[in-house]
Amino acid sequence: MNSLQAQDFSDALRFSQTDLNGTARFRSMGGAFGALGGDFSAISVNPAGSAVFANNAAAITVSNFSSKNNSNYFGTTTTEKDNTFDLNQLGAVWVFKDYENTSKWKKLTLALTYENTNNLNNTIYSQGINPNNSVADYFISYANGISEGTITNNSFTQLDYAEQQAYLGYEGFFINPTVAGGNQYVSALTGTGDFYQENYISSNGYNGKLSFNAAAEYDERFYFGLNLNSHFVDYNQRTSFYEDYLDAPNHDPNTGVQASRFTNELYTYGTGFSFQLGTIAKVTNEFRVGLAYESPTWYSLNDELRQTLLVDCVDCFEDTTSFYADPNLVVVYPTYRLRTPGKWTGSLAYVFGTQGLLSFDYTLKDYSNTEFRHSTDVNDQLSSLLDTSNEFRVGGEYRIKAWSLRAGYRFEESPYKNGNTMGDLTSYSGGFGYNFGDVKLDMSYTFAQRDFQQAFFAQGLVDTATINRKNNNISLTVLFEL
Repeated sequence: MNSLQAQDFSDALRFSQTDLNGTARFRSMGGAFGALGGDFSAISVNPAGSAVFANNAAAITVSNFSSKNNSNYFGTTTTEKDNTFDLNQLGAVWVFKDYENTSKWKKLTLALTYENTNNLNNTIYSQGINPNNSVADYFISYANGISEGTITNNSFTQLDYAEQQAYLGYEGFFINPTVAGGNQYVSALTGTGDFYQENYISSNGYNGKLSFNAAAEYDERFYFGLNLNSHFVDYNQRTSFYEDYLDAPNHDPNTGVQASRFTNELYTYGTGFSFQLGTIAKVTNEFRVGLAYESPTWYSLNDELRQTLLVDCVDCFEDTTSFYADPNLVVVYPTYRLRTPGKWTGSLAYVFGTQGLLSFDYTLKDYSNTEFRHSTDVNDQLSSLLDTSNEFRVGGEYRIKAWSLRAGYRFEESPYKNGNTMGDLTSYSGGFGYNFGDVKLDMSYTFAQRDFQQAFFAQGLVDTATINRKNNNISLTVLFEL
C-alpha cells in the first residue's frame, strides 16, 4: 500500500490520555504527590521527587484491574465486564549524599522507573434497533467521490483506504451508484429503518513509559529534577458489527441483503519521547510547594489492519446466498507522527511531623493541541472538538506507629468541549501500608467512573451508545530500602 489510512480523533485521544497508575501509596492518595516526592510514581508527576528519597530503594507493583461497561443503545441496555492482572510499575533510585558538607548541594539522585501509564484492556457490547441508519451509510460516506470504475477495475490491494471501504460496500451489495459509472451512491438496502444492530469492541494493550531521572537537593530546602521519558505503545482492537433487516419496514425478504457482519482488527504499535522538569520547595518544615512541566509526547506509530465482511444476500449471487469478503491480507500502513499535549502541574502539601500529611495537585492540559503530522483535516477536527481539561487530586495519610492509613480523591474534566461526548471522571481511593523497617508493604483500592458516547464507526453510521464505565483497581507494592 502506498496510501495512508485516515486517522481520526479517537486514535489521537487514546494515546493522549493517561490513567492513574503506579505504586499503591500513590494510587491510594489519589495521585496527589507533586509536592511530596519520595515515591516512585511521584517521580512521574514531578521529577524533583526522587531527591526526597533518603536512601537507595527499589519497588515493584502488581495490580488487578477490572472494568464494567453498561451500554444503552436506542433504549436497549447491555453489560460487559473485563478483568486483568498486571505488573504495572518497577523502579529503583540511587542516592548520593555530600557527607563532608562542603557544598549546599546536599544530595544527588538517579532513578530508573517504568510505569504502565494507561491500561488499554476493555470490552464493550452494545445492541439495539436503529430507527434510521444502517452500515450502508458507512460505506456511502467513503464511496461518494470515487468512480464506479475505480472500484470495479482494481483489486482490493490496489486501492487506498477510502476506496477499500467503497469496494466492500459495492461488492457486498450495500450501495449502488446513482448513475452507471458515476461517483455518487445510495443505499441498496430495501426498506427503511428499524435495523437491528450489535457492536462488540474488544481491546487490549498498554501505553508504557520508561523514565531516566536525575534530581538534586539544594540547601535541604529546594529540589530540582529532570525526566527523559521513552514511551511504548502496543494496542490491539477488534470490532465486530452485526446488522440484520428482517424486521425493517417494507424490507423484502426475497431479495437483497438480509444480514451482515463487518469485522475490523487493528494493531497499533510504536514509540515516543517526552521530557519533564520539576521543582519542590520547603517553604517551612511543614509546608511544601511543587511545580512541574511535562512536554508533549512525540510518537512514531504504525497501524496494521485486517477487514472482513460476511453478507447474507438473497438473489445476489449464483448458487449461493452469502458473500464473504476476506482479502486474507493484513494492510500495513506507513508510519505516522502524533504529538500529544503537554501539561503543567502545581502542588501543595502540608506535613504534620511524623503523624501524617495532606496533599493537593492541580493539572492543566490542553487537548486541542493534539496534532497529527501532515493531517490538516483531522487536526482541524481535534482543535474544534477538544478543549482544556482541569484535573484536581487530593490525598491524605495518617500514621499509627508502623501503620499508615490513606485516602484520596481525583476529578478530571472531560477533554471534549461537548461534555456529553465524554463526561468528567470521578475517582475515590483508599489504602494502607506497613513499615517493616527496610521493607515497606502498601495496598490500595481505587474506584473510578466516567460516561461517554461510543460511536460504532468514525463516519457514516455515527449513532452512539451511551456507556457508563466503572473501573476498580487493587494494587500491591513492595518497597525495599537498600
